[in-house]
Amino acid sequence: MAVAGRLSGPELRRYPDPATELEVIRLTDPTFASGMTNPHLRQFGRRSDTLLYWSERYGAARQAFQLDLRSGDSHLLTDAAALDSASLAFSADERNFYYFDGRSLVESSLGNLKTRELHRTPEGAVRTGMALAADGSVLFIETQGGQARLMRVTRAGASAVLQADEPIELVAGRPRYPQLLYRTGAGLNLVNLDGAGKRQLKLEPGQTGEALWTQSGAAVLYLHVPDDPKQLITLREYDPAANAEKLLAKTSQFESVAPNADASVFVGASRSRASAYVLLLLRVTRRELTLCEHHASDPKMVAPVFSPDSQSVFFNSDRHGKQAVYRVHIEKFVEETTAEGKDDRHEE
Repeated sequence: MAVAGRLSGPELRRYPDPATELEVIRLTDPTFASGMTNPHLRQFGRRSDTLLYWSERYGAARQAFQLDLRSGDSHLLTDAAALDSASLAFSADERNFYYFDGRSLVESSLGNLKTRELHRTPEGAVRTGMALAADGSVLFIETQGGQARLMRVTRAGASAVLQADEPIELVAGRPRYPQLLYRTGAGLNLVNLDGAGKRQLKLEPGQTGEALWTQSGAAVLYLHVPDDPKQLITLREYDPAANAEKLLAKTSQFESVAPNADASVFVGASRSRASAYVLLLLRVTRRELTLCEHHASDPKMVAPVFSPDSQSVFFNSDRHGKQAVYRVHIEKFVEETTAEGKDDRHEE
């Protein structure tokens, strides 16, 4: 039996990537499954020295761990019965973290690991998604009887931001603004945290893939997937202030994408079986740079992200066994950034 607070030693393995010869560091042991949380949730310490992740290190039940990125040690944080591994998130002040354990939304202190139930999903309802709003409240979707509710939970209680008669498939709090992004069958929508100001985003016609906010909240990034599979998937950007969207670049068939802190560089995972790479995409030149192979059995697993200082890329893969977490240092290619600061809209 694993007890919350238990420490595990480093499991690091370094190897040169076969395609680029850049050093790749496997951070977790692939004899058991481990992985990162949802890319739009806060999973790094702001100094880029810790990572919040999940693992099956001590048995079939997934648990949350905090990885010290300097020493390689992993600190067991939870003793959950049914952890939703895509719901792990640091609070803004990094004193607490949140997760769903079955129907329970739990807040846990990083200092003493004491837990508090903030909300329990009603019997018969299905809970999906999770995000944090700019004010620290927790956002998620509850579906019951064919009706979906976008829920918002604070320490004072829970309330519905809005209700819909169609499925809601995504929720993402807008950084620095009292708004959130959500997806329905009609497309991507923006709404205030109090339920007012609802509007659908005017995006490029066609299929919309992954969508997420830039870290300043100034823009929505999304992948546009053409109906013709021979055409390239493109990365596009929507500016809510101008109510305008534009093409950023064509991609090597990205399955997922994430920006660095100032959205000057993007990291993506290709869905191509022949070119199963993790790649950097430069905003200014619109050119790609191959970092390494991922060779994941499912490219959706890879979900690469930048560290807050933009000096490393982290991703998931099961190329060496079960799913594990990997790291590549990129300080030779990308300037260091701070997690907080300037608007990430760029003139071109």
